[in-house]
Amino acid sequence: MEIDNKGSLDRLLAEVRACRLCEEHLPLGPRPVLRAARSARILVVGQAPGTKVHATGVPWNDPSGDRLRDWMGVDRDTFYNEKKVAIIPMGFCYPGRLPRGGDAPPRPECAPHWHPRLLQMLPRLDLMILAGQYAHAYYLGDQRGKALTETVRRFRDFLPDIVALPHPSPRNNLWLRKNPWFDEEVIPVLRERVAALLG
Repeated sequence: MEIDNKGSLDRLLAEVRACRLCEEHLPLGPRPVLRAARSARILVVGQAPGTKVHATGVPWNDPSGDRLRDWMGVDRDTFYNEKKVAIIPMGFCYPGRLPRGGDAPPRPECAPHWHPRLLQMLPRLDLMILAGQYAHAYYLGDQRGKALTETVRRFRDFLPDIVALPHPSPRNNLWLRKNPWFDEEVIPVLRERVAALLG
């Protein structure tokens, strides 16, 4: 039975990677980036690939990923071991840029179309790390705060299954400086939870 289930996930991942659902809206064309295995205990849900990730096909392969791995207390080998850590962003392809700068939001088609089917194939998940407001909105819904800071501040409300984080982008350096409690309170809990699941 396990072999069939693994094959089913492999087929689903191939289907996702061949997705052209929002192709007309993607300035660099479709290149869905995600990683998953049935044995994964942790799921990282971010926003959408940036240009570097689009070019390499490796998720979180940028300064945001360096910071996220530091927050989690894991090295690259552990983070990219899909048997332990699944990586499924809210949008699988690079969405382009906003006129005022910064990457556009994840395409809205991805998560509702693909996430429920993917999560059904990940029976061992014990922790979802939600990085950024788009993941908060989708997975926390009405439980989230009125703003990102409130949601992250209330991180204990979502434990042990979910840890809500700001996005680790360098664009959030000011937020991190203004909210020192995040490093003091949230990061130790996140690292402890990750270590318990991966150890």
